[in-house]
Amino acid sequence: MKRTLIAETMGTALLLMAVVGSGIMGEQLADGNAALALLANAISTGAILYGLITVLGPISGGHFNPAVTLCFWLRKEIPTLPALLYGLAQVLGGILGVWTTHVMFGLVVLQQSTTARAGVGQWFSEVLATAGLLLVIHGGRRHQPSTVPALVALYITSAYWFSASTSFANPAVTIARGLTDTFSGIMPAHAPMFVAAQLLSAVVVTPWLSWLFSRE
Repeated sequence: MKRTLIAETMGTALLLMAVVGSGIMGEQLADGNAALALLANAISTGAILYGLITVLGPISGGHFNPAVTLCFWLRKEIPTLPALLYGLAQVLGGILGVWTTHVMFGLVVLQQSTTARAGVGQWFSEVLATAGLLLVIHGGRRHQPSTVPALVALYITSAYWFSASTSFANPAVTIARGLTDTFSGIMPAHAPMFVAAQLLSAVVVTPWLSWLFSRE
């Protein structure tokens, strides 16, 4: 259990370093071109997800996401206590990743985002983005497990662009991004609705995924 929790903490921390760090770097180098900054952000996030899931997946499952862990718990693939500990490890890792990124870029470590991300369209985007993520994870596991890292990486890279919210699709990431007033931030007051949308999506879509990918 100790190794799995360390893997989840470390993996989520590295994920947030990529999300926040590439956002900062992309914005600095894009010279005001928001599309270019978002492209850099999306590519970096997708690339690190491929690496993290490939390397740490065999240790912990490579969740790095409470919505994914909730889905596995609902499918009875992970017991209650480990699932709760996974969630705590993921949130802690995300926060540590944000703070580490601030240190790397010489920023004030403790921040709160002032970026507004609210509205029905954005909340609905989070429901759909999270559902799509769970779809590719479970579809990959059902048909060809070795493809899951690539499927997740490609899906998230795409979802940055097709979703109005830029696809957070991860409660730990959402909470952590509330603590950075940079390109990838979200106002802490707006984070709870994102988290609720993501968790609701996992609860609603999991039974359907179990039916869709049933071996019967």
